[in-house]
Amino acid sequence: MSTRAFFRTRLFAWFDQNHRPMPWKGERDPYKIWLSEIILQQTRVEQGLPYYQKFVEQYPDVHALANAPEDAVLKLWEGLGYYSRARNLHAAARQIAGEMGGRFPDTFDSIRSLKGVGDYTAAAIASFAFNLPHAVLDGNVYRVLSRFLGIETPIDSTAAKKEFAAHARDLLDPTRPGDYNQAIMDFGATHCTPQQPKCAACPLQSECVAFRLDKVGEWPRKSKTLVKKDRFFIYLVVHYRGQLFLRKRSEKDIWQNLWEFPMFELAAFPADQRELETRVWQYLSAEKPAGGAVLKSISMPYRQTLTHRLVTAVFCEIVFPDETPTEVFERQPFENCMAVTRPELKKNIAVPRVIDKFLQETALTLTLI
Repeated sequence: MSTRAFFRTRLFAWFDQNHRPMPWKGERDPYKIWLSEIILQQTRVEQGLPYYQKFVEQYPDVHALANAPEDAVLKLWEGLGYYSRARNLHAAARQIAGEMGGRFPDTFDSIRSLKGVGDYTAAAIASFAFNLPHAVLDGNVYRVLSRFLGIETPIDSTAAKKEFAAHARDLLDPTRPGDYNQAIMDFGATHCTPQQPKCAACPLQSECVAFRLDKVGEWPRKSKTLVKKDRFFIYLVVHYRGQLFLRKRSEKDIWQNLWEFPMFELAAFPADQRELETRVWQYLSAEKPAGGAVLKSISMPYRQTLTHRLVTAVFCEIVFPDETPTEVFERQPFENCMAVTRPELKKNIAVPRVIDKFLQETALTLTLI
């Protein structure tokens, strides 16, 4: 039996016994398949499942999604992170509804032309929805192929994509491309895992190069170590007449188009609380509390890890008396801010995960101030 035949036969036999039921599996509606693939990018299935269900319920077809306000889409996405996925999802829905006459594209190249859709997502949609012979290549597939075939090329190198894509195409079953793609992704996600793979009970063990050479823990290889940049955010949670102030992040940076409290960024974390308080009042352009404002509390540091950054955020709750002139809030740092109530913030406004975590943990305090 050839390597190709062995791999397909054993993989399908494993898949038949270990199929993970999910609402998008077996789905033929390209809209729902696309939705699931975008949600599951850089997201665990367990975390993504409720978001998929919410989106299908709220936006059952591409026209409903295209007609939705971007803020509403971002709010529904809140907590998933990597918000560019949500913005691209919304933009692509409008692309389909407008430029494509509401008809979901049905070829690899036309699917690939959608905003936010790369080779992997296009191959997944093409094979699952239209049974087209395009092999997927994601982190799970890289790992399975690297170990089984003994490929030492670092998966983050320029040469890797072309090399692995050729092997993926060769092993793909052209008569069952959708089933094959689902099988190899599931196998990598649940059996040939990054840590503690189930080699002892692996159906591919007898032909697996990594197992034979005792290199399962070494493959797949990477050539680069990602260095994360530290960023330090000081948020001002300003209370005034039962409202909080928010601004939208419009600059091309992390969390674009999400809402946040007025903030300033520091190059390094303050040495102590006194230095932090001084920085806060300096930012508010006041040597002493302006208009009778009181720095009510300073939170513990909250952290959020992004692909290239590690954000540390501290929340300073400041209470302004009701008699404070409104002119105070017409200059920096309150320009371009809007005032909202806590219920409005919770229901309608999308914020970064680090802010959402702070809000959840201080819900009672913020209500009572």
